[in-house]
Amino acid sequence: MVIRIRGRALPHGEHVDLYADGDRWTTDPVQNADLVAEGWLLPGLVDAHTHPGAAAAGDPLDHAVLRDHLRQHVDAGVTVIRAPGLAGEPPPWFGVDPDTPRAWHAGPWLAQHGQFIDGWGRRADHAELPALAAAQAARTGWAKVIGDWSSDGEPVPLDVLSAVVRAVHAVGGRVAVHTQQTAGGEVAVLAGADSVEHGMSLDPDLLTRMAEQGTALTPTLSVMARSVPEVRGRPDGPGRTWFLRGAQAHGSLVAAAAEAGVRVLAGTDSMPHGGIVEEVRALAGAGMRPHDALAAASWDARAYLGLPGLEPGAPADAVVYAEDPRSDLDQLAHPIAVILRGLPVRVTRR
Repeated sequence: MVIRIRGRALPHGEHVDLYADGDRWTTDPVQNADLVAEGWLLPGLVDAHTHPGAAAAGDPLDHAVLRDHLRQHVDAGVTVIRAPGLAGEPPPWFGVDPDTPRAWHAGPWLAQHGQFIDGWGRRADHAELPALAAAQAARTGWAKVIGDWSSDGEPVPLDVLSAVVRAVHAVGGRVAVHTQQTAGGEVAVLAGADSVEHGMSLDPDLLTRMAEQGTALTPTLSVMARSVPEVRGRPDGPGRTWFLRGAQAHGSLVAAAAEAGVRVLAGTDSMPHGGIVEEVRALAGAGMRPHDALAAASWDARAYLGLPGLEPGAPADAVVYAEDPRSDLDQLAHPIAVILRGLPVRVTRR
């Protein structure tokens, strides 16, 4: 089966006519190709921060749950995910089965003793962290470090995290760092982490350095916003004050990061899975241009992971919409076609 899509392709908005030659786009016409959809074309959506495969925090990885979560992503138009932390080592079909997204992952989280979610991740002494992270990155390309935890947990020291980054880079990998403290965020940036995950309470003075050294920010803005009402209902205390102050300032931080030239990535960190549209809306609501908010969940995120867009030779992923989603982000919730690896996995005939 050879499929065909045509229409205006983002980000440039020019008309393209593409054929899927297996799992690669081509502009060479193919006789009897099935015209699946035409409209506004995106090179597939990306959720750059998701943890599929566990029914609840701390649960072990369940292969049936994993497949269900991945299908929810695809139904939302997500053709690529990055999982900076999984509840266990994924099965061989993860990221390659035809009906599931392409996937990048960091294996289990790496954390200091006494921190992070019980049942998830590996705890390690500071002396062990660089070698553990490098071994993980050598296998999968990424390592994920819990740089700080809760409002008062001590962050990973700068010399330790710097050693982790050097060790991972030496094997050709990249480091994602979870941080929600001002101190932990500073350590992540000064250590040269490749991506800051969440970044709540990050000092805005660090944004210029992030842009210069290529440290991306995955703010997971929508899940933080959803947590605010629940946290407000808790008794007063330092943890409540810390979270509410950071979460309420997070949108302004994201807008400032985009303005400073930091690469912002859209990630949901959410249950249920498949909530990427809500994250794009949150980024735009925080002050990012709709074009840039969409880039964070599509062509720019794909480029960050080394994937080209809608061009000859690129992987044959696409999402097709009836209208320009930059003019109406609600379009994102209603794709007329989702193409994954050259196959139509969702088509709404009009």
